[in-house]
Amino acid sequence: MSREPRQIPFELPLAPRFGREDFLVSPSNEEAWRLFERWPDWPGRMLLLVGPAGAGKSHLAAIWVKHAGARSLAAASLPLADLPALAKSGAVLVEDADGTGVVENQFFHLINLMRETNGFLAITAHKRPDLWGVSTPDLLSRLRLAPVVEMAAPDDALVRAVLVKLFIDRQLNVDTSVVEYIALRIERSIDAARKIVELIDREALARGRPVTRPMAGEVLARMTDLAVD
Repeated sequence: MSREPRQIPFELPLAPRFGREDFLVSPSNEEAWRLFERWPDWPGRMLLLVGPAGAGKSHLAAIWVKHAGARSLAAASLPLADLPALAKSGAVLVEDADGTGVVENQFFHLINLMRETNGFLAITAHKRPDLWGVSTPDLLSRLRLAPVVEMAAPDDALVRAVLVKLFIDRQLNVDTSVVEYIALRIERSIDAARKIVELIDREALARGRPVTRPMAGEVLARMTDLAVD
């Protein structure tokens, strides 16, 4: 039996779009969206954005960075940063504050500098500060004072909407039944949606065929096999 001919697709990675128009609001992220939209009218000048991986924290934070003209860095890179210069910028985003490699004394110093300069500080993390394992009491005390807004894992409606948008971004005409089929079988995260759409796009290019439900099923099966391995 002859195999279906395959083309070799060019590797043209499509960078995630973090624009304001690309953020899809749903019940899982609406509260966070509204609060970031209110800037600079925040309940405090420091705000914690908390939620699981794939919830869209980085996207929302990127929108705020552009809107506020903020400086952005990962918490683990604080020891290499010029903290006084950061504080003078007026608005700073620190991402993955509960990740590995975070140096607590630099983090505490930055918070104090932002307070002294009356600047705005946004912080992203997976969990609330009490669950970070912070060993510096004064740092934990500062973090506990900050308002917290949570983003939940994407709900089913948001996953479907993200899939549709990602397919459109790649100029792929995909039937709604295929989108529904995929949405019911992937992890509920923005990252998982991006990954499956990228793989299906690559498969469609290799086959020179439109996206179908059987094709999507084969790609999903390969993803599952890779995850098991």
